Order: sequence, then structure tokens, then C-alpha cells
Amino acid sequence: MQSLLAVLTLLAAGVAAADPAVIYLAGDSTMAEKTAEARPETGWGEKLGKFFDERAIRIDNRAKNGRSTRSFIAEGRWDEIVKALHAGDYAFIQFGHNDEKVADQSVFTAPDDYGRNIAKFIDDVRAAKATPVVLTPVMRRSFNARGELQDTHGIYPEIARKVAAEQSVALIDMHGDSGRVLREYGPEESKKLFLILAPGRSANYPQGVADDTHFSPLGAEEMAAIAVDEIRAVLPDLAQHLKDKPAKAAQMIEDSRQFRVELTP
Repeated sequence: MQSLLAVLTLLAAGVAAADPAVIYLAGDSTMAEKTAEARPETGWGEKLGKFFDERAIRIDNRAKNGRSTRSFIAEGRWDEIVKALHAGDYAFIQFGHNDEKVADQSVFTAPDDYGRNIAKFIDDVRAAKATPVVLTPVMRRSFNARGELQDTHGIYPEIARKVAAEQSVALIDMHGDSGRVLREYGPEESKKLFLILAPGRSANYPQGVADDTHFSPLGAEEMAAIAVDEIRAVLPDLAQHLKDKPAKAAQMIEDSRQFRVELTP
């Protein structure tokens, strides 16, 4: 009986050791999980989990619409992540869209404060024996009359890059990579990536919607896929838990292209 109990104890310990590591997502609406009333709007963080072996990695999406580094801290959302972190977990940190909004003082974060907040996030994650990962903000769809993509984020992406370099933290450059994807699609085809719907195409948006910031399901898939490409390059320990055939990611993107919207003329 004692030997049987010993075996069961070892088995239980093995199960506990096999609990998946968690990737906590801290960010804004471009990353966040959406409500049914907002669909087909989709945060790219919603699509990240399908690229991983769920036995090894779990995604906990704490991103929230409208938040900046400042408001995420002020509302206690960051502290909730810190309390939940365990050794071996990851925190993906992506802000900037709302930090830059000077007209909204509830979220505006001056550039220097933005950098200090990113550094605080890094320090807090490391103190929990987890791995911080800094992400630059994704690009908005903003093409000029000549068809050239225009950046709307100012100095904020560069601050995120600078802090990551100074702190020797892995950087996922969503800003640069999403810009490349938008340029590849071009001014018209890139509408498929965003929440752009003609009137009558969605019960949630009966008058139609033209949103060049938030993603369609296809856009969220594309953004998640470029994040995965970066993970393969800069986070080898985490990358070993990605599904083993990179072609699967390409197939997911191709499958998602079945989602088609009637674009506003």
C-alpha cells in the first residue's frame, strides 16, 4: 500500500510539473478579446493560442480596450498580472495606441513616462522569475494619396525598442512587421485586414463601419502570425512549443481568407 501511495504521489507531481506555462497579454484594443456585440472586430491576441501546443502554453489575454500604460497601471490591471505570474511564465507588453492621445488626459502618457512604465513592467516580470517581452504597437491603416503608408505613432515605437534594448529584453517589432504586411496588401486590399464593412453587412454595424485601427478576423490572424514569426527568431525557448510545422501557420492564414467582407465603395 505504501509503495502504491508513493507511485501515486510521483504521478501527481508529474501532472503538476506538466501544467502549461502562461503567456499573459498586457495591451490595448488591438490585442484584446472582443465582446459578441463588437464582432467581427477581433484582437490579434485572440488568435495567438492556436499556434501553440496547448499542452505546454496557455494564453491569458488581459489586454483591454482603450488602455495605455498609464491607465493599465492606475486601474490595477498590471498588478493583477504580476500577482498571477509564476516562474516560467511570459508577459507580452504592447501599448502605444492610447498613450499617444494627448487630447485624452485619462490615458495620455508623455513619452518619458511611457518609457519608464515599460521599464517598470520589465522589472516587475523579472522579479516574478518570469520573462518579459516588449512589443511595439501595430500600425494603423493610413495611406496617403500616393498610396504610401503613413506612421501615426510618432516616437512611441522607438521608445519601446530603446527600452527593450537597454534592458536586454526580447523585442517583437509589431510596428515594423505590421507595416510591411500593410504595404504588401496595399491601400485597397489592406481593407480586408480591418473593421471595414459596408452598410447592411453586419447586424452589429447596420450603418457600416470604417475603422482603420481594429482588425477583422483575417487581420488578427495576420498580426498573430507575424508575432509567431518573431517568436521563432527571438524567443527560442518559447518557440519550441509552437506547432511543429510552420506551414500550419500559413494554412491558418489561408483558411481565414475565406472570411470576406463587401468593402465600402
